[in-house]
Amino acid sequence: MRGKLRISPRIAALRAFMWATTQARDATPGNRAMTQLVRQSLVTYGAPLCETVDDCPEPRGSEVLVAVDRCGVCHSDLHMQDGYFRLGGDKRLDITQGRALPFTLGHEIAGTVVAVGPEAAAQARPGDKVAVYPWIGCGACAACRLGEENNCTAPRHLGVYVDGGYASHVLVPHPRYLIDYAPLAPAFAAALMCSGLTAYAALRRLAGHAARGPALLIGVGGVGSMGLALAHALFGQAPLVADIDAGKRQAALAAGAAAAFDPADPGARKAVLAATGGLSAVCDFVGSDASLGFATGVLARGAKVVVTGLIGGSFTTAVAMFPIKAMTIEGMLTGTLAEARELIALARAGKVTPIPIRERPMRDAQAALEDLRAGKVVGRVVLTA
Repeated sequence: MRGKLRISPRIAALRAFMWATTQARDATPGNRAMTQLVRQSLVTYGAPLCETVDDCPEPRGSEVLVAVDRCGVCHSDLHMQDGYFRLGGDKRLDITQGRALPFTLGHEIAGTVVAVGPEAAAQARPGDKVAVYPWIGCGACAACRLGEENNCTAPRHLGVYVDGGYASHVLVPHPRYLIDYAPLAPAFAAALMCSGLTAYAALRRLAGHAARGPALLIGVGGVGSMGLALAHALFGQAPLVADIDAGKRQAALAAGAAAAFDPADPGARKAVLAATGGLSAVCDFVGSDASLGFATGVLARGAKVVVTGLIGGSFTTAVAMFPIKAMTIEGMLTGTLAEARELIALARAGKVTPIPIRERPMRDAQAALEDLRAGKVVGRVVLTA
């Protein structure tokens, strides 16, 4: 008979200690080998987020599982939490349909690849540090065929239609949506995927008009702050800014704005016109009836306004003013995958000054949303794993 292997009490105790240490490590949120998906979830519209736990998904086909390192808190997340957009007066656009709860918000994501499906193995590897392009489309509609997945008719946008980044992990359908961001800070890279990309795409559409004189940026919150940084890089001159918050105006001036105006001041419109003779390029990062009214009130002939904000409300103007002022008002919702890659390249080249970013732990997601709703955020809040 073969004798039993005898293990000394000291070795047995050491093995027990190592096992316990491994179990504790595997249970911590920062461990990339964890099997649980921990989320700050929307469980009821109009109510605070709650932590939920599920099994981590296993990537199949071309899918890639990314452990979330950073996720930015965007103003559009507030509309998602509310379940509607304001359309002016008592009218609302309901956005609760077709989304199963609990749902995970968050679309400004930077993370680490932890697992890949068999069809993604050649393009992504565990350990890759990536920013995640969240504006994913169906791949088949006319917009997607043109490379405009952000305008897809059947979108799969992360954190909007598909679970997003207020979580320990996010499942990405294909490695083409992953962008190497080194040597940028992960929080900055995450913010570039929405606030940065939205500002970049909007300003690109104003480039020809901005050549005639300084641009005006209305609203210098998270997206507008990115717009301020990008205007220097894209237009070669400092823009004007307008914001009702004195602290944000001061921060914008410190960041290089040429001048700052309070659009709630009855004399602001005349002050802008006196200083410029009328503006040719305006970007409305607020998207309210008041902000768009201010924008159109300071235009020169042949000017253009790009609206990206989603605060809501309604806007009216005399139809005759469109041909009389030869003005263009264009709406846009973030940018394309190609523009996201261009923006990351611009930032990696050192041509985009990072905006103020405050990092908070993922468990503070609801508190961060409340601060954003109360107007207490300058720059961007980014959640950390």
